Amino acid sequence: MRKNNSLFNRFFMVLTFVFLYAPIALLIIFSFNAGSSNTVWKGFSLEWYGKLFSNRIIMQSVYTTLLVSVLATVIATVAGTFAAIGFFAMRRKIRDPLMTVNNIPMMNADIVTGVSLCLFFVAFFGLFQKVTGTRLTLGFGTLLIAHIGFNIPYVILSVGPKLRQMDKNLIDAAMDLGCIWMQAFWKVILPEIKPGIVSGALTAFTMSIDDFVISYFTAGSSASTLAMTIYGMTKKRVSPQINAISTLLFVTVLVLLAIVNIREARQERLAAKKHI
Repeated sequence: MRKNNSLFNRFFMVLTFVFLYAPIALLIIFSFNAGSSNTVWKGFSLEWYGKLFSNRIIMQSVYTTLLVSVLATVIATVAGTFAAIGFFAMRRKIRDPLMTVNNIPMMNADIVTGVSLCLFFVAFFGLFQKVTGTRLTLGFGTLLIAHIGFNIPYVILSVGPKLRQMDKNLIDAAMDLGCIWMQAFWKVILPEIKPGIVSGALTAFTMSIDDFVISYFTAGSSASTLAMTIYGMTKKRVSPQINAISTLLFVTVLVLLAIVNIREARQERLAAKKHI
């Protein structure tokens, strides 16, 4: 009976992976198709990658996506790191409710976050126009603010455990030896929490470059990310260029996730060696 259950579980697992990854495999294969069909193979070719890189609209969206992702990652990493340190210094009774509030954006549906941010920006811009007479619209700025906002909780969640693993006496010892707080931060705290900062930054970049729903509601008509451009292209005839750009996007995210997982595995091995 157990053997039958084990075989059924394995079969179900294989079936699930096939269902999830077979469409992606077909997309990658047909991105190298010499023809324009997504069903008939006409030979190997890099034609669609060449056309992709000469497509001005797609390249502009790639530039916007990378710029927003990099800026949001840097700002969110700095803000999230100092916020995590602030949470760490609080009493538990105060910290726990705030951490619960911090976790809400990660559990909240993207559609709710996107719509709420959109309504907030529209209301703020209306009030700003009444007060100053200057008209503001959704665009790159609102898109960047939205990405920073939903990235900060991921950074806090990555840095927090490293702070809890750190010996608090190290900071007190550094201060007793004459370091001011900022010197203690650079020479004591930062090296201890660096793995968490890197993991948080990689996670933030991955989430930012992969986002569609929140970007769709906060970018307006003057800015377009890669995900939004791909969505717009699918409304017309599906071009194999979508296969090509989707393949590159999939590989990029896969590499980033692999880096995060490898780093976490190394950190666990190092922690295990220290305990030994």
